[in-house]
Amino acid sequence: MIKFTKMEGLGNDYIYIDCTNMEEVQIKDISCLAKIMSDRHFGIGSDGIILICKSKTEDFKMLMFNQDGTQAEMCGNGIRCVGKFVYDKGLTNKTELNIETLAGVKKLTLHIQNNKVDTVTVDMGKPILEPKQIPVISEEKIVKNLKIQALDKEFTFTCVSMGNPHAITIVEDVDKFDVEKYGKVLETDKHFPKKANIEFIEIIDRNNIKMRVWERGAGETLACGTGASATCVACTLNGLINKKEDIKIKLLGGDLEIKWDETVFMTGKARTVFEGEF
Repeated sequence: MIKFTKMEGLGNDYIYIDCTNMEEVQIKDISCLAKIMSDRHFGIGSDGIILICKSKTEDFKMLMFNQDGTQAEMCGNGIRCVGKFVYDKGLTNKTELNIETLAGVKKLTLHIQNNKVDTVTVDMGKPILEPKQIPVISEEKIVKNLKIQALDKEFTFTCVSMGNPHAITIVEDVDKFDVEKYGKVLETDKHFPKKANIEFIEIIDRNNIKMRVWERGAGETLACGTGASATCVACTLNGLINKKEDIKIKLLGGDLEIKWDETVFMTGKARTVFEGEF
């Protein structure tokens, strides 16, 4: 039996497994486990699983697998819940944490209410804009005008990596937009060698943006922290919002506060849903 904690950040839900008492992860087939546990009909139901492990250099290490079994570099909503998990469970009493991820070390600031973590600010690091490092196939030095035809529509993308690849495009009415129809086609487009997370956004004003996201390996989710961070960067690059100002990204699961000032800072809620054994 595996003990787990179900947690969510703005509806982006993951199953968290404490592996900190192991010298190394002893789960043999994590990919298979992720698919079984994440199944919303026959399993627990989630966007994936996150293992919280020991780190040789940082406070903790985060390993993340999508619901289709693929390993992902990082998740902004997921890492906020990692911060809440380790503090609320008494694995640390620190409110400033360094978490090792496949997208590099992320710095967390935990905001405490009634002796538990309420919100978390994550230093998401500097955005990656070099096409080969995102990766995206483009001749542009900074990809702000990538045209892609998907079914009956042509989209114009700005591409950013926050440790994982994102492609951001503006649509007229994001609430009514068919994210599933176009997202699953665009995710695997030939321009994206490692697939991409697709953000469909609507600009409300210079401080407020609506966003829906199609995440690679997971489909449409209620929120995406790296996607919100990438959206802030993309909109700044295109002169749609102001750099160094707090921007509110409105997602289906709630709001995130994002600011790009050299590095990108993301602040949002983290919540424990329930615990059990599987």
